[in-house]
Amino acid sequence: MEALLTTFSTPPPLSRIRISCSSSISRVSSAQALPFPSLQAVSLSWRLHPNFGGTISVLCMSRNGCEEGNDFHAYGNSSHGLRSQTQWRSNPSLQLDDFKERFSASFIQLLTWVMLFMSLSFSIGGTPSRALNEENLLFLEAWRTIDRAYIDKTFNGQSWFRYRENALRNEPMNTRAETYTAIKKMAASLDDPFTRFLEPEKFKSLRSGTQGALIGVGLSIGYPAGLSNSSSGLVVISATPGGPAYRAGILSGDILLAIDDSSTESMTIYDAAERLQGLDGSIVELVIQSGSETKHLSLKREKVSLNPVKAKLCKVPRSGIDSPKIGYIKLTTFNQNASGAVREAIETLRSNNVKAFVLDLRDNSGGLFPEGVEIAKLWLDKGVIVYICDSRGIRDIYDTDGSSAMASSEPLAVLVNKGTASASEILAGALKDNKRAAVFGEPTYGKGKIQSVFQLSDGSGLAITVARYETPSHTDIDKVGVIPDHPLPTSLPVDEEGFCGCLQDPSSACYVDGSQMFLR
Repeated sequence: MEALLTTFSTPPPLSRIRISCSSSISRVSSAQALPFPSLQAVSLSWRLHPNFGGTISVLCMSRNGCEEGNDFHAYGNSSHGLRSQTQWRSNPSLQLDDFKERFSASFIQLLTWVMLFMSLSFSIGGTPSRALNEENLLFLEAWRTIDRAYIDKTFNGQSWFRYRENALRNEPMNTRAETYTAIKKMAASLDDPFTRFLEPEKFKSLRSGTQGALIGVGLSIGYPAGLSNSSSGLVVISATPGGPAYRAGILSGDILLAIDDSSTESMTIYDAAERLQGLDGSIVELVIQSGSETKHLSLKREKVSLNPVKAKLCKVPRSGIDSPKIGYIKLTTFNQNASGAVREAIETLRSNNVKAFVLDLRDNSGGLFPEGVEIAKLWLDKGVIVYICDSRGIRDIYDTDGSSAMASSEPLAVLVNKGTASASEILAGALKDNKRAAVFGEPTYGKGKIQSVFQLSDGSGLAITVARYETPSHTDIDKVGVIPDHPLPTSLPVDEEGFCGCLQDPSSACYVDGSQMFLR
């Protein structure tokens, strides 16, 4: 599992299509001055496929001319996202004059596409190169997705259009493997560890993690604080309770030094996550640095259930009065079931007349952004939840009017630690800044960026940093974290049974603190 705050998105409105050329429409007077006689215009039948939903001007690009029945690729604008390998046929009876008459803006649009394809498919000196092939188009699809979605519009201080042209001219893209390499190189040029290309299996694996289960050892990993690489190894953000890593005693803050004899130095968190996953029952060898101790562990991969919520009713004995009840909710991840599971837990605990709630976000490395927002709404009667910012400033405001609130009045304590990351930090920050809860523990991980995951036409995908967020008090927590209101006793267990037992045992270190903290 990855320490990642994601949303899943449809591709941006850039469509790849296939067309058939018509020799009866092969001339555009406005293009005659261009030094590329092999450019031949093709107008399409305007009875567009209902799934396309847009308009298009296309060019047939062939050094041998545009012949009846030949298939060529082109781009068009679509309001319904990507539709790959869609067959389109030009209408031989639709002559250019009719085309111009029916679409007054077609001249400008067509000339725009001439210049676009001229820059993509021909060398600077005017010598024609090969037409765009299937691999080029997949690369362009990825380029355009980043172009539209990426938060930094300077693209790490480089000309993004020039990068596209240079890549098409210089990068080999004759096989799918070569195209994937070119896309990875393009993403790496942004110097953003959270923006990266996902091959089809990786994309499928990432989605399975947000849907509730995966095969692995149950580790969430990240880069050391303040760094964007793993030059000194990868840090363990959390171990999924009950999973192989958790049972082996791997803790938040431990350093993952090697996976199956491969050092994690300079390894991305995504490569590491892929190596940690595998067939059910297979063995993975890990080297873990825990404090001053180096551990060599052999863990068996298994299906790690990502049940997001565990809840328990805790009774805290106090002298002279009835034992008050605390509703304890342990939230381990933000998958697609998280908000519904928290809602159900609140309903069950409230039916038992709890006096206060404890929301435990320790070692929760995040997940789906919308789930974090929905869970915040359950606790707030009103207020801003989070500000979403891009390169121009605040882009969106997520707030609540209280219509979804279920427990907005009972005392609430939120527990965090350095394994609390991403969507967990959004939730903790919202509850803290709205003065809905007191936050206990240690500063959180500090991941203040949001990624969206876009699927490409061949089943691969891109995870792209699309925004950063600020808490309701306009605090940017990236690489800083949410600062708690109070420290938390280090002896307080991280599971629901241990938590209740600690509060109920008068001899435990957390008994007095627990009674005072959570029942104030």
